[in-house]
Amino acid sequence: MTQATDGRVPGTVRIAAAGDVHCHEGNREAARRAFAGLDGRADLVLLAGDLTTHGEPEQAAVLADACSELSVPVFAVLGNHDVHAERQDEVVAVLEGAGIHVLDRTAATCTIGGLEIGIVGAKGFVGGFPGSHLPDFGEALLREVYAETTRDVEALASGLREIAHCAARVVLLHYAPVSATLEGEPPGIWTMLGTDRLAAPIAEHEPDLVLHGHAHAGTFQGAIGSVPVFNVSVPVMERDFWIFEIADLERAGAHLH
Repeated sequence: MTQATDGRVPGTVRIAAAGDVHCHEGNREAARRAFAGLDGRADLVLLAGDLTTHGEPEQAAVLADACSELSVPVFAVLGNHDVHAERQDEVVAVLEGAGIHVLDRTAATCTIGGLEIGIVGAKGFVGGFPGSHLPDFGEALLREVYAETTRDVEALASGLREIAHCAARVVLLHYAPVSATLEGEPPGIWTMLGTDRLAAPIAEHEPDLVLHGHAHAGTFQGAIGSVPVFNVSVPVMERDFWIFEIADLERAGAHLH
């Protein structure tokens, strides 16, 4: 059985996840309290994009400050808000200077309690779902949108191959790879909230957990085949973080509890 829980199960790895934290100077203290509240509750923190409000380095510094006291690894992907000011290189530099690992179409591993956890991270992009797919046709700008999403799909496939040996494997995105977690958002904007093209490498490689954000009015849980997908946008969760516990970390036999 696959589920998410805030209760502690002995012998598990606890992952604190959130998306759309939208840091800025006005919520500095709230961000600091939220991350301080993870003390003793998490072994790993995963942030699913929209780390800042407008993609300014000063806003990234608010998140960097909030994470400064954490003693556990923090991995993040960027969201659309984080690239809005076209200063994403500066944003990443601030975050990585604080020890936050920013994944950009890349894979990484960390070892927790002797167990290797693999994480593949990408912002993801738009493209739509059945009945609303953007085509690889027409104007050059539209075809470039399709090509940009293709690059994310290829990066996910490559990253999942890279971490195939890990005891547990997680995909971290900002945009949604499945429409089930968009339920609640107006269907007319689903094309701009993600695409099921991102689901193809997930369905093929079957990681243990997929996390995304972006859809503030969406639904918490969905699935790609047997793979659980969670929309961890803070407005959806109505809390600062959700704690996932991955147990029974045997290759090809990991479960969420």
